[in-house]
Amino acid sequence: MAVSRTVIKRVLAVETEEGAGARVRRSIGSANLRNLSPFLMLDHFHVSKGAGFPDHPHRGQATVTYMLEGSSRHEDSAGHAGTIETGGVQWMCAGKGIIHAEMPVHAPGVPEPRGLQLWVDLPKEFKMVEPSYQELGPASIPVAHPNGPESSISVRVISGKSHGVESPVRPLGGCWFFHVTMRKSGDSMVQDIPAGWTSFIYLWKGSIIVGDDGSINEKFHTLVLSNKSEETGARITATSDDTEFILVAGEPLDQTVFQYGPFVMTSREEIQQTLTDYQTGRNGFEKAHTWQSKIAH
Repeated sequence: MAVSRTVIKRVLAVETEEGAGARVRRSIGSANLRNLSPFLMLDHFHVSKGAGFPDHPHRGQATVTYMLEGSSRHEDSAGHAGTIETGGVQWMCAGKGIIHAEMPVHAPGVPEPRGLQLWVDLPKEFKMVEPSYQELGPASIPVAHPNGPESSISVRVISGKSHGVESPVRPLGGCWFFHVTMRKSGDSMVQDIPAGWTSFIYLWKGSIIVGDDGSINEKFHTLVLSNKSEETGARITATSDDTEFILVAGEPLDQTVFQYGPFVMTSREEIQQTLTDYQTGRNGFEKAHTWQSKIAH
């Protein structure tokens, strides 16, 4: 790699209350970073006892839930149910319509649930596909070691490819998602990123330098990376011990985003049709008025 991508925008994800008992750091989807195609929203969440996200619908996007600590149960109107444990991921393509619930697991000796949820816009040709769902437990996510198996850097390959390791997750539209851990200050790696793809880093432990500009980036920041034709990857160097972040890249979409809450389409008319479909229980929302999750009731 001749030239590394660099940081072109930094957004501090400020912690705010969300609903009853949930605290969220939102960067993508906030006023400071409204659009970053194909990414719609990034939340770093912490859910206290008694809180959660009961039955709610989606259409037109994929939601990626990755647990950093604790566990979260889920259930949806397509018949999927299970528990996402620490280090596990749920990749749900809402397609033309799904209703689901996400509720934290609280038990003695179990950490309060903390994790990341990323919303990825679907290409317009996939907006009305049947919903689909992929889940990997922590042991099923492959791990790459950029500097060899004895090094202090590891990359959990949630989707995409890193240093010869490929995830079994197959999202619609291009999206790579990596959880990188650098145990020692001075650790450095280069991650390839497809030319033309949007990319960002979200850092929740430690600090890093990206590229060669020398600027130190601190935790709880989302870093939008540059995207010049000659920049085919990113060089990342830890500047403190025990640094952790995600590096995410995706193919930008040449389409308009019309969003109304959990519905994401490409025109106002499609949003109006979605609201009608949800209210009348059709075109993907047949169970809108009859299905109830067990975990939220």
